[in-house]
Amino acid sequence: MARTATSLDHCVIHVSDWNKAVHFYTRVIGAEAVPAKGGGFVFRLGSEQLNVHGPDKKGDPLARIPVAPGNSDLCFRWDGPIEDAVRHLEDEGIAIELGPIARYGALGDGTSVYFRDPDGSLMEFISYYG
Repeated sequence: MARTATSLDHCVIHVSDWNKAVHFYTRVIGAEAVPAKGGGFVFRLGSEQLNVHGPDKKGDPLARIPVAPGNSDLCFRWDGPIEDAVRHLEDEGIAIELGPIARYGALGDGTSVYFRDPDGSLMEFISYYG
């Protein structure tokens, strides 16, 4: 039987404050905030999605050990030079914890910067530019 390629459809994060999360994920990450059935939001990035559990919304069915606010580690592809990502984060008042630093991602060798969302989850922008 021939196997087809798979791709990531969505992953789940947990936030403690909807307003802070919407501000961060739309302004800093560049996602679209879409109202979710049952309350809260999901964040769309092209054809991928972040499903979001929040202070008043839990997943169904629940994972064996649900992710807690601040326990996620996500990497987003930055389309352009990493210096542009650094300037963007500085303009948004986001502290960079590490980088720019060489990293290896889904497309091979890249350069990354690391920072945190409002709950303390680790975020990364990786650039394959140049």
